[in-house]
Amino acid sequence: MPKTSETSLPDTGTDAGSDPKRWKALIFIALAQLMVVLDATIVNIALPTAQQDLGISDGNRQWVITAYALAFGGLLLFGGRIADLWGRRRTFIVGLIGFAVASALGGAATTEAMMLGARGLQGAFGALLAPAALSLLAVMFTDAKERAKAFGIYGAIAGGGGAVGLLLGGFLTEYLNWRWTFYVNIPFAIAAAAGAYLVIREPKGARNRSPLDIPGVVLSTVGLVALVYGFTRAEHSGWSDGLTVGMFIASAVLLAAFVLVESKVKAPLLPLRVLTERNRGGVYLSLGLAVISMFGLFLFLTFYLQVVRGYSPVKTGFAFMPMVVGMIVGSTQIGTRLMTRVPPRMLMAPGFLVAAAGMLLLTQLDLNSSFAGLIMPAQLLLGLGMGTAFMPAMSLATYGVNPADSGVASAMVNTSQQVGGAIGTALLNTIAASATTSYVSARAAGAADPKLLELQGMVHGFTSAIWWAVGILVVSAAIAFALINSGKPDMSASGTDGEGADGEVRVPVIAH
Repeated sequence: MPKTSETSLPDTGTDAGSDPKRWKALIFIALAQLMVVLDATIVNIALPTAQQDLGISDGNRQWVITAYALAFGGLLLFGGRIADLWGRRRTFIVGLIGFAVASALGGAATTEAMMLGARGLQGAFGALLAPAALSLLAVMFTDAKERAKAFGIYGAIAGGGGAVGLLLGGFLTEYLNWRWTFYVNIPFAIAAAAGAYLVIREPKGARNRSPLDIPGVVLSTVGLVALVYGFTRAEHSGWSDGLTVGMFIASAVLLAAFVLVESKVKAPLLPLRVLTERNRGGVYLSLGLAVISMFGLFLFLTFYLQVVRGYSPVKTGFAFMPMVVGMIVGSTQIGTRLMTRVPPRMLMAPGFLVAAAGMLLLTQLDLNSSFAGLIMPAQLLLGLGMGTAFMPAMSLATYGVNPADSGVASAMVNTSQQVGGAIGTALLNTIAASATTSYVSARAAGAADPKLLELQGMVHGFTSAIWWAVGILVVSAAIAFALINSGKPDMSASGTDGEGADGEVRVPVIAH
């Protein structure tokens, strides 16, 4: 395949890997990523109060979450391509400013329509911001040791930020009000945008100025929106609902057409070489599956702690801290220290298995499970395993890709996580609800305390779904071990070693 034309604005270009401000840039990239990840969970805790204040019906309540998910998931590939076309620094700053404005609108919302519009805007600007952030890391950190440290920090935030969002959301809702779960994004965004403007300088030769693939944009956006909506609808309307099934069929047709178009056009939105390279494909698949388990756990553990155990929103948030600690240790200590010494699959596969062991502990939940004896060690194992696996996954997903493709490669990481999150919430919640209904129905006739039976049924539903989450993590480990065959980075090289005829940057690795 012929090389794409790559040039860069002279006032923002530096040689890759040599920018003396790259570590300062990492601070602002990490801050922006934290803001986006926080937003995925922070609104969940504030939703009941916001619903009451704005008069949102129970039927429309889920759209506060779904509007964000649809815009974010549907526009990620487009956002990644825009980053390649405009430049990652510019896209990053525009995404931050837009996200701040959308957050201000959400915080100031006085009607249901204003709230849903603000959430859609947040998702759209998040779809610009997230791939730009990850691709900036990919093109700025090319030395193997530096890359390991940078992606260790990024991986810890990507994995643990959701749990931090539960804590922050609980604190803001309980001690201020739900509007601050939106307003809190504004200082994050302003600080990150100002820092990015001052310190981020994009390496030369990292732009992709090829014409925008409009058919690809339309097909991928509508196809991904249909897929995400199908899963979110299945959660409350059931898998056999006509519109749910129609969404899945439409998504399959549109995404198949997208792949066909991408194989034919001269300048595709998503060059298929990004997907078909064995290691990146393995990362996208295994990471997407693992996120199914993690998002499902966030949902179940939040309900268990608040409904069954009676925890306040703030106490619930603090209860997720062992997972955050495990994520940070796994990503910045275990993953970072071993990434330059062992092949990525020897971190990812064992990491997913350790996370599965943590999930396995949680299958023993009952009405009076000890936090210190069961829930805390389970979370620590889950965090350690996911943090260890996330760190090399984030790095490998963009390592060796043509710099002009780094935006869409980064967008694919976010897309796999977003789709995985939508699937996890819908699939595991459906399994849990079905198991709960069966449990309660079988015991309702002889129940002395209907309320107690309801809580017992709820916990039974959670543990039934968590067994599925264990199995999914084991499958993730098997995929990582089978598909990812890259060796450890060659420490004598600083990142890339020329470009092949197919436009793929060749990264020196030791064969495994």
